[in-house]
Amino acid sequence: MYQAKNIIGAAVIAVAMSGGAAFSQSAYTGDMMDMSAMRGDLIRARDITGGEIYTVNEAYDEASWTAGNRYDGIGDGWNQIGEIEDIVLSKDGKMIGVVGEIGGFLDIADKHVMIPVEDVRLVAVDDKTYALVTRYSEEALENLPGVDEGFWN
Repeated sequence: MYQAKNIIGAAVIAVAMSGGAAFSQSAYTGDMMDMSAMRGDLIRARDITGGEIYTVNEAYDEASWTAGNRYDGIGDGWNQIGEIEDIVLSKDGKMIGVVGEIGGFLDIADKHVMIPVEDVRLVAVDDKTYALVTRYSEEALENLPGVDEGFWN
């Protein structure tokens, strides 16, 4: 139930943010934006949350990562290390990170951590779902501070 609330909340925020940006731009130009032209470039929060988190492991290359290179799919040497639980936005609407459920087995001994947006890349799994890849190992992520429910209150 909690995860469903997060997904719905993230989706509502994403829609509200994109709608506000579209409205404010059209208000300045006087033209209505053609949403159908933008459709291929938009991603909904519900298509990200629940997706898998991978690590690039030994394939990590600092120069490639800092250049902002994109990945076309899941890499052969990547290991699945967690699941995307939530998307974190700043009060001004910028995405600052994701909450990942890292480690554990069958939701036992797992840890929720916030991974900064600069440390993840979005990877299309298929036409409707996405995963994230990070340059950090599972152990490095488990050493981050936990962000369970008490963190947000």
